Formats: sequence, structure tokens, C-alpha cells
Amino acid sequence: MPSDERTGLDSHEQFLLWAARRTGILEALLSTAGTPAEVAAATDVAEPSAERVVRALAHAGFLERVDDEYEPTNRALGLLAKRDVRSIGSIPHELDRLDELVELPETLETGVAPERRADWEANALGADYATDEATVRACVTAAVRTLPEAESVVDLSGGSGVFAREFVARDLEATLVASPSTAERLGRVHGDRVRIHADVPATLDPEFDVAFLGDALSAMDPAEARATCSAAADLLDGDGAVVATDVFANGDDVASVAAEVRGLAAGHGGAHPPGAVRDWLVDAGLADVRVSAVPGTDRRVAVGTTD
Repeated sequence: MPSDERTGLDSHEQFLLWAARRTGILEALLSTAGTPAEVAAATDVAEPSAERVVRALAHAGFLERVDDEYEPTNRALGLLAKRDVRSIGSIPHELDRLDELVELPETLETGVAPERRADWEANALGADYATDEATVRACVTAAVRTLPEAESVVDLSGGSGVFAREFVARDLEATLVASPSTAERLGRVHGDRVRIHADVPATLDPEFDVAFLGDALSAMDPAEARATCSAAADLLDGDGAVVATDVFANGDDVASVAAEVRGLAAGHGGAHPPGAVRDWLVDAGLADVRVSAVPGTDRRVAVGTTD
């Protein structure tokens, strides 16, 4: 079976982990249970099935046999530890997404997405922080080339700061706009390199050369995306640019279809048409608006300048 490039798991391994989490097997294994018998005693799963699941998880590299018991491996760390987003990785959030996808028929019928797990935000931040480095570099390169003389950038993505960190590596001063809960979870992840603004964008002074939206618009419905483009433009100081890198609607492109399905399952967001993104930037008062591909990635870049 094909693997998911974000996780390195094939679909069977994803469903195995998802089922183990849904049935309580993972919780048992990551806390007190060390044997299939103990897993069965802690869950509603019969011991023969528990034994097969535990064995499969070991074969997938999430458990290892130590004497007569099974213990989690480093690959299972993100399923266990949530305090540091750098240690979570992408797998837990893919399981969260699978939760939503399984409930998609009901979501479509009722218009109400399923309630999210308590650790959903932490998992989402972990997945964001684990964004492929080549993709991050390519998106930041697209932004830097838009305004080579830029010295400061505000990242309105509200994510883990993975893009802001790369801007800092390019010698730009970077400010990340994040919710208070996200700011608290990030803690000292970026040290003093990235300034974290734990409030709405409107409370910032308009002093930035670039306002960046990395993988942000696809998580929003059109009205919110339009308002965010406007808020981004308001943060520019004189000559500047709003740069949005994301998966936009692109015919039958696999990435855009996946973004649209995930948006349906989440109850918001999706792959927005490039024409709509252009309109949002124009309505924000920006000029020379254009959309192009980000080489080597499934993203596109939308740019609008104040010139």
C-alpha cells in the first residue's frame, strides 16, 4: 500500500494505529500494560485480538519486546509525550484527521463536525513543526524573492512557527501571531529568535515588510480567509507584500483534492480557487497580485504588493 509522505506510514499502519487508539489499546500500552493479556484486561478487546495488534505494532516499530513485555519505542514518542511540540511529529495529527474522515458522512448530513480530542491542538502543532524542511525552505524562498530587501516579516499562520524560524535563518526579524494557548504550548521552542505575539493581528503596529500566510488559508472558510488577507495587508509598513503559500484548488491535483476533503471533514477550510485568493488580495488594497507554483512542492504562492 502507498505510504503517506507526511508520516511514512502506509494506509494499513495508519488504520492499525487509529484502531488501537480508538479501542484504548494505545493508551494501555503507553501507560501500564506491557503484555497482550494486560491490554485485554484494560480494554474491551479480546486477548487473541490484542495479541495480534500488539505484535503488529511491534512489527511497525512502535513497540519492542523487552524480556516478557512490550515497551514503546522512540517512534511512539509523539503518541505519548505532548509537552514539547518538537517531539510529537506528524503521526498523532494524522490519526486525528482520520477520526474526522471516518465521520465525514455524518458531518455532511448534519453540518456538524465531530468533537475534537483534548490533545488535538498539540498534535496539530507537532505536525506543523514537522512540515517537510524542503517545503518550508521553498515557501520561504518564494516569499523572500518577492521582496529581496525585506528585513522583517510577520507570520499570521498561527502555527508552530516553522516558517518563522526559516525566515530568521534568512536574517529577517520574524514575529509569529498565535493564540494564547498556542503561545503557551510553544514555550521556549524558538528561544528569542522568533517573537511570539499572543493576540490578534490588529494589536500589532503596522511595521512589517512582509506579511506571510503559510498553509493558513486552507484552514479557513472564505469569509475568514478574506478577512485574514485584509488583516495581513494592514500590517505592512509602506512598501511591502502579502505572501500566501498554500494548496489552492487546481483541477484534479491530488493535494488540492485532499485539502478539500479534509476541509469537509473538519467542517471548515479547503482548497480555495486561485481566482478567489487573488480577489481577496485585491480587495485588501494590494496591487500586482499574482499566483504561481512553488517549485518542488504541491504549494502555490499568491503575492500582492503595496506598490
